[in-house]
Amino acid sequence: MRIAVCHAQTPFVRGGAETHTESLVRALRAAGHDAEMVTVAGKWYPAAELLHQMAVWRSLDIAESNGLPIDAVVALKFPAYLVPHERKIVWLIHQHRSAYELWEHPEFADLSRQEEGPVVRDMIHQSDRIALSEAKRVFTNSRNVQDRLWNSIRVPSEVLYHHSPISEALLGLEAGPYGDSIVFPSRLEALKRQSLAVEAMRHVRTGVRLVLVGSGPDEPAIREQIRSLGLEDRVSLKVGLTDEDLHRLYLGALGVYYGPFDEDYGYVTLEGFAAKRPVVTLDDSGGPLELVTDGETGLVAPPRPEAIAEALDRLFADRALVARMGTEGNERLRATVPAWPEVVARLLD
Repeated sequence: MRIAVCHAQTPFVRGGAETHTESLVRALRAAGHDAEMVTVAGKWYPAAELLHQMAVWRSLDIAESNGLPIDAVVALKFPAYLVPHERKIVWLIHQHRSAYELWEHPEFADLSRQEEGPVVRDMIHQSDRIALSEAKRVFTNSRNVQDRLWNSIRVPSEVLYHHSPISEALLGLEAGPYGDSIVFPSRLEALKRQSLAVEAMRHVRTGVRLVLVGSGPDEPAIREQIRSLGLEDRVSLKVGLTDEDLHRLYLGALGVYYGPFDEDYGYVTLEGFAAKRPVVTLDDSGGPLELVTDGETGLVAPPRPEAIAEALDRLFADRALVARMGTEGNERLRATVPAWPEVVARLLD
């Protein structure tokens, strides 16, 4: 089949959504389909610009291209799933979160603080109900996203997990001995809450270290936080690592930390388990909690620096627990997350 994978791209920003889209295109091609990524550059501010982006996607005619029909489209996130097509499949990464669960959040709200926000939010809700209801199938990338979708606009969906390229690679590599560092790879931005992990390092009582991996708008603030707290000997920030460098970090770490706020899915959890490392997450982190069970595959703490420090110290002090949880996490990953051929078969069934 000729399949268009529709993706709303924010220029010069790379994250899980971009990785997801590219991985899906590769998997469709590996399954013998003629797959192509269809992107539209997006800008999400001011609020009225969202309406423009919605109109662009809704007005796209991708029933055919160059005189040949496009047999199906797979759309992954807002507003790409507004695109019309007779065989539209939605695999939802997330809705426009600031129009839903983040609308009233004291720290992460955005749309609600703008004059046009309420009107734009209402139009987003109406458009979502129409566009998602007209899809032939609606999947979500996690139970967390499934629950948000149902609780907000009552659209039913099926959960479909998937691997990241890093987790796939790590499953084929030999895990090394457990080191002294906790690895936290993620884009440096407010919702990922690196600042909370750095603050926790003020309270640790063991020799555990924290390695932050990534870049993003919060990088200057995180570097200043590390410096101002005098944590340069305990916390490091690595930017621009190759995949091979990241593999080595995972495979030699003591454990993995991933404590964002209400994450959609979260590749870091999968990658930690693939490396046979336990994952420390927080009780409001959303998606990671679908795989991390406290005391079994990792540790779950409340979002307080002292509680996070206690969890990190526990890993440092009990290597037998680390090994047991790392092994259990690896087994759970293999049993829960399907390989890409199975993912493609389910999407196109």
